[in-house]
Amino acid sequence: MAIYGDTANLKNGIMEQLKVLEKSSYPKNYIVSPELALDLAAITNKIGREIAVYIDRHGNIIDIMLGDKNTAPLKKEHNRRSIERLAGIRCIHTHPSGSSVLSELDLCSLREYKLDAMVAIGTSDGLVKSISIAILHSIEDEENDVQITRAFNIEEIEEFPFLEILREIDKKEKSVALFETETEEEITLLFGFKGQKNALLSEKESLEELFALAQTAGAIVKDKIIMNIEKINSTTYLGKGKVKELALYIQQESIELVIFDNELSPRQQNNLEESIGCRVIDRTALILQIFADRANTREGKLQVELAQLNYILPRLIGTRANLSRLGGGIGTRGPGETKLETDRRHIRKKIDVLQNKIEEIKKQRNILRQKRSQNNVPVVALVGYTNAGKSTLLNILTQANVLTEDKLFATLDPKTKKLKLNSGEVLLTDTVGFIHKLPHQLVAAFRATLEEIKYADLLLHVVDCANSACFSHIESVNQVLKELDSLEKPTIMVFNKSDLVNDPIETNNLLSKYKPSLSISAFNENNIKELISLIEKNVFQQSKIVNMLLPFDQANLLNTVHELGNVTNTEYTERGILCSAYLPEALINKLKEHIITED
Repeated sequence: MAIYGDTANLKNGIMEQLKVLEKSSYPKNYIVSPELALDLAAITNKIGREIAVYIDRHGNIIDIMLGDKNTAPLKKEHNRRSIERLAGIRCIHTHPSGSSVLSELDLCSLREYKLDAMVAIGTSDGLVKSISIAILHSIEDEENDVQITRAFNIEEIEEFPFLEILREIDKKEKSVALFETETEEEITLLFGFKGQKNALLSEKESLEELFALAQTAGAIVKDKIIMNIEKINSTTYLGKGKVKELALYIQQESIELVIFDNELSPRQQNNLEESIGCRVIDRTALILQIFADRANTREGKLQVELAQLNYILPRLIGTRANLSRLGGGIGTRGPGETKLETDRRHIRKKIDVLQNKIEEIKKQRNILRQKRSQNNVPVVALVGYTNAGKSTLLNILTQANVLTEDKLFATLDPKTKKLKLNSGEVLLTDTVGFIHKLPHQLVAAFRATLEEIKYADLLLHVVDCANSACFSHIESVNQVLKELDSLEKPTIMVFNKSDLVNDPIETNNLLSKYKPSLSISAFNENNIKELISLIEKNVFQQSKIVNMLLPFDQANLLNTVHELGNVTNTEYTERGILCSAYLPEALINKLKEHIITED
């Protein structure tokens, strides 16, 4: 990436602006973001020349070209994906004349270099007057290959369906798979640390898990390093000597991305990037990225975006003139980008909007839960570490047809299905998988979804017992359950993948330590029958229906009854709150003084 063309006699301030621009990335879903258009218009006004930037499909600026008042030169040496496909690069350039009408030279360049698009921004006095777009719809049909849009104003450009158009073009050229994955891969170095206090996983186990996360996100992992660190440097996390060693290694091995297994402060992240000359993210950003890629429903997308914005907000200082961490590469694809002087306000406003939308989702879920309570349908929630087999169990028990893959966080969006038992029906809910060092931003953002756990009658804690770190996985899940005030809920420990365990003694140790529990293989029919029987026993045989009279000054007890029991009827009388519910024995004992009758 470099600045080409007529750079003579440019003031130092302009060159600094161009260098900042050169390092920036922009949202990949915009053909040109309003922020970039305004930046280009301002620079064009100052230098009185046309300026062109080349951007890849992830919003990364590849090159910047400066020309005269009429044209900016084109660079032929861009890396090509294939001469038979679109280049994966678009050209965005200014017209200082104020008109955005695309010239014949613009269209010829679009065809010759097979660019994704040619964008012309008409500028005047530092303002964007209009934006015109030409797109190469077909590589083979030269007579009817280019479509030129009408002129847009800057407020309309965000609505232009750029990614949808590209996908349709790529489908025609039979290259959609390459478009989705080829340019996302980055040569990556993983960085773990020895001697971490209170860590549930060993440094080796944690780094192996980071490796699986990186692969899930599409990284090409070049190497994994575990370093002994006695004291964390507040400026660069690592000591000066280690930073120099890392910078040399990155240069020698052409590393593009370094992922730290521990969370970095904004200051550490920014200083590391400057010192080693390579992009740096931490485990939290990586997990947030995977969630962003995997969320499919509106609810999931809203929750992930909220988590990303809460992660980004304290890091605005480290992103300088632009939110350049959003737009291209692993750990960067996300909700959007604005100028630094306005992005704090913009993000806080967006966070408020998202929180309000998620609050509406929470209300809708509460209504659904109330209906379920009225219908007296118990709820069983599947919880567990990611990739433990929860979705597989949901599919086998209910024929839910949920996506299952041998990947971390294969499914994020909760799914609820009916499970028929001899004593009646229950609703079986699959929830998002947990993981070691699960970002607190995700727990907070997904609280509306995770409350399905809080209000469930029974938890099935699914554990991959073939994993050597299964004890640590159990503790990681329990930490999140504790945060959700659900650790004391009735729980069945389901030790899955028992067919992959080499030593049966290990499984017996697990079964003896956790009660009630069951060792299964999800694909063993007899094991599934045993599990269904255990669910039925714990849902229907350990609960009793009771009638209670709760005093008005202890109305909080009703919340407890809703959380831990199954309410069938509520009536507000002069004497207090008359309530009927199925309750576990432990809760019946706690509420004994308020119980009128029990069956």
